[in-house]
Amino acid sequence: MLVGYGRTSTLDQLAGLEAQERDLKALGCGKVFLEQTSSVGPRKTLDAVLEYVREGDALVVTKLDRLARSVVHLGQIIATLEAKKVGLRILDLGIDTNTPTGRLMLNVLGSVAQFEREMMLERQREGIAKAKAEKRYKGRAPTARAKTEEIRALASQGVSKREIAKRLGVGERSVFRVLAT
Repeated sequence: MLVGYGRTSTLDQLAGLEAQERDLKALGCGKVFLEQTSSVGPRKTLDAVLEYVREGDALVVTKLDRLARSVVHLGQIIATLEAKKVGLRILDLGIDTNTPTGRLMLNVLGSVAQFEREMMLERQREGIAKAKAEKRYKGRAPTARAKTEEIRALASQGVSKREIAKRLGVGERSVFRVLAT
């Protein structure tokens, strides 16, 4: 059976999540798991997918960055899948780990992707350091703190934390932090 997994990082990326779901279903995935969470936070749905798949299945994702956050994480996912005798397909790269070439290409591309991300973060840190030295760096404005009263008012009306975040344009975690204080 083909089992699909789609993920976006934020609630604002609903169209991206819908596109992933559409592509996975069009390919013939019998079951599709979707989640909206940061790649660095807990990914309960990914854990559920890895628990769900069984021997002979293939886990299908539209893009590699929707699945793994690093080469190490990718290796852990692949080890879990291999232990269960489950393949991995990445649509945009045309990779299928049921073939030796597919496994090789996955490792090479995963390493390149991690290198690219590390280089981007290094350039970002250098830019921030330069801006700070020139007294031009102010950082991101704390949007949720400025909306503390609105968050509390909506919460007291029984509005869900997810809906509060959506209405006010702040992260769900920010809503949780404001309400916890």
